[in-house]
Amino acid sequence: MDGFSFVDIYSAKGIEYLIAVVFFFGYLALQWYMRTAPAGPESTARGVVSNIVEWFRVPDGYSFHQGHAWMKLDATDGGGARLARLGLDDFAQKLVGPVEAIDLPPVGAKLAQGEKAWVLHAGSRAIPMLSPVDGEVVGVNEAAIEAPGVVNEEPFEGGWLLKVRPERLKANRTNLLAGDFARKWTEETLHGLRATMGANLGPVYQDGGLPIATGIAQALYGDEWENRVKEHFLTEGLS
Repeated sequence: MDGFSFVDIYSAKGIEYLIAVVFFFGYLALQWYMRTAPAGPESTARGVVSNIVEWFRVPDGYSFHQGHAWMKLDATDGGGARLARLGLDDFAQKLVGPVEAIDLPPVGAKLAQGEKAWVLHAGSRAIPMLSPVDGEVVGVNEAAIEAPGVVNEEPFEGGWLLKVRPERLKANRTNLLAGDFARKWTEETLHGLRATMGANLGPVYQDGGLPIATGIAQALYGDEWENRVKEHFLTEGLS
C-alpha cells in the first residue's frame, strides 16, 4: 500500500529495553546522590530535621524532662557561667495543639526542677509545664509571648521560652534524657498513648498512619483533654 512503511518490532523493542535500562541506572544514580550528597541549608541550619521517632522530633543536643520540657546549653554569661534555654518538646506542642498565649516568669525568677515553669493557653484551657532544671531566669523570649504560635512551628528553635542560669546542672542532668535514651522514652510514650486509647486512636491517623498535624489530645479525649494533657506533663492538680 502506498504510504505504508514496515516497522521492525524487534528493533523497536530493543530500543525500549535500552531506554528502560538507562532509566533504571539513572534512577539508581539519583538515589545514591541523594543519600551521599551534603545536607542543604534547610537541613543543617536548624539541626533538627533528623532524629524523628515516628512523627515526633527528638533532636540531639537537647536534654528532656519527662514532663516534656527541654533544656539546651547555650553560651556563657559575662562571668563565664553556662546558660541554658528551655522550651517544650515536639510531642507537647502536637498534643496541646495551637497555643494562643504563654505565661512566662519574669527575669530574676527562680525555677526548680520538677516545679511549674510556665503556662500554655489553648482556647479556654490553661496547661502548666514543669521546669527541666533549677536556675535563675535571665531572659524570656518576647517573640514567643507576642506570637505564641511559634512554639508550634519551631518548638526547638524560635519557640524557646526561657534562658536560665542553671544552679545544679550536674544533679539535674541525672533526671533528664538525651540522645537515644530520649528517643526510646518518646517511643514508649507513644506506645502508651496507643495502648490507652486502643481502637479510638484510629480516627486520628490519616494517610498511612500519621497523626493529625496538631491538637492530638483534643481529638482523642474530647472535653477531658486538658486533664489528660496534664497527666502527660506531670502537672495534675496545678493551674
